[in-house]
Amino acid sequence: MDAQLNLVVIVGSTREGRIAPRIVDWLLPITRADGRFALEVVDLREAGLPAHLTDDVPTAASDYLQCLARADAFVVVTPEYNHAYPAPLKQAIDLGLEEWFAKPVAFVSYGGISGGLRAVEQLRLVFSELHAVTLRDGVCIPNCWTSFGEDRLPDGVDVAAKTMLDRLAWWATALRVARATQPYAA
Repeated sequence: MDAQLNLVVIVGSTREGRIAPRIVDWLLPITRADGRFALEVVDLREAGLPAHLTDDVPTAASDYLQCLARADAFVVVTPEYNHAYPAPLKQAIDLGLEEWFAKPVAFVSYGGISGGLRAVEQLRLVFSELHAVTLRDGVCIPNCWTSFGEDRLPDGVDVAAKTMLDRLAWWATALRVARATQPYAA
């Protein structure tokens, strides 16, 4: 087994003017410094995934599904729009099925006063249906437009990120071993 865990970071916002790239630019160095993860980033804005589910799987979707299949764990970076997560994120999740089975999913959420937590709670329901394990520990960034920038971070986000990565590494290792010794079937 590889020493490093394959971690896919999914950037769930596709809107113009989004803050997601700044949040990912903050998260990636922390994750790289951790040393336990080999990283792949899937930015849904640039992924070229189909807007509708069809029987034909375009090359971009096939590449995306292979990326999901290689993963040992996921971090979903999501905003909260109108008390929910973005539609392109739902579409990207629904493209896969077995690729999600028995893998941990952590969240970095952001938004207004709730920090994206309502979006995360809805995502937990979706990932549960896909036999994925969602983590309790994540990162929540409330009022991100005023609290998150190059020269300022909300209190505790670095500590929250490190805790999230610790939990993610534990679950990813345990579930990788479990999948290898006893394949998971839904």
